[in-house]
Amino acid sequence: MDSVRVRWSSARQFVGWDEAGHGIVMDASATYKGEGTGTRPIELVLYALGGCTAMDVVSVLEKKRQHPAGVELVVEGVQREDDYPHFYERINVHYIVTGDDVTEQAVARAIELSEEKYCSVKGMFGPQVQVTTSFEVIRPDAAL
Repeated sequence: MDSVRVRWSSARQFVGWDEAGHGIVMDASATYKGEGTGTRPIELVLYALGGCTAMDVVSVLEKKRQHPAGVELVVEGVQREDDYPHFYERINVHYIVTGDDVTEQAVARAIELSEEKYCSVKGMFGPQVQVTTSFEVIRPDAAL
């Protein structure tokens, strides 16, 4: 079983840490009586999704004997505003994969496997959350 602790620091700031001692600061914006000194808790969902699927994609690409030099994701979410809770209704994940010998087909398949089979964070979203993906493959040598 995984376990984390979250402790109130001040105003709307909270500090969390896991069993290994990794920590994170969460805070609200001034609009909500915070100071903006940390990540908003809802944004942690975007981080979690990005980290989870990125790990999957790198793993699948390596198994396919692809050699990515870099993988970067831009994860953007749009929150529901008309009612509470203000969860993300729409999330887009854009993958930027860099590598000389990485094929678009391999990246597309790696993303598909992450979405449909491996990503535990994505698997936790219900039908009310629409997740879309896009990607690009950049060949460093092609820019020279």
